Amino acid sequence: MTTIAMWSGPRNISTAMMYSFGNRADCFAWDEPFYAFSLKTHGNDHPLRDEIIAAYDSDWDRLVAACLAPPPGGKTVFYQKHMTHHMLDGFDRSWIHGVINAFLIRSPDRVLASYARKWSEVSLRDIGFVQQAELFDIVSNRLGRAPAVIDAEDVLSDPQGTLTALCESCGIAFDPAMLAWPKGPKPFDGVWAPHWYNAVWQSTGFARDASPAPDLPPNLESICEAALPYYEKLARYRLAPGV
Repeated sequence: MTTIAMWSGPRNISTAMMYSFGNRADCFAWDEPFYAFSLKTHGNDHPLRDEIIAAYDSDWDRLVAACLAPPPGGKTVFYQKHMTHHMLDGFDRSWIHGVINAFLIRSPDRVLASYARKWSEVSLRDIGFVQQAELFDIVSNRLGRAPAVIDAEDVLSDPQGTLTALCESCGIAFDPAMLAWPKGPKPFDGVWAPHWYNAVWQSTGFARDASPAPDLPPNLESICEAALPYYEKLARYRLAPGV
């Protein structure tokens, strides 16, 4: 059994990555296990907040136990899509040493431009770059080396090469089924999917974003500048496609 915790912030092709793994016959995919916990504990407002809290477990200890348990349905790969900002201060993060941790990064200008199209209020905390770097350090210090890091742009430009490198790093074989999935909602989508996933529901695979770098307004540009060093820290370790 292989459990992969993929750590990213929002608007980072994280759902497409979940669809990629979820299309493997041997994989059980879990969409943001700690979302309800984060909303209820932190108290922040989000679209469908009450529905999310009502639908999912928000107990830290039970969620940790479920993350460390075998995947349901007799599957041999357990893919967990985690948002780094759901790991709130004051809660023991040591459970992450019981899984294989990987990190999905994306340039903060593209993250912010995408986030702002869905939600008008955004802060550095909301996009998870600081927390991602903290988790990266925790894992690196335990391993004595950098864990797997993949960049969204590498996934979009060379899906097979980048996913092959990721799978090898995680100790599983690449499966060509990861390159395409059916259009529309998935049974493992969170209840928040209608607000956030409309674009990825139209997809059937990874497609390179050929648009130029976004021109951010001043309030987002300042957040981008604050996030950039955290992105660059992890980008130094990103896997080269096919390696």
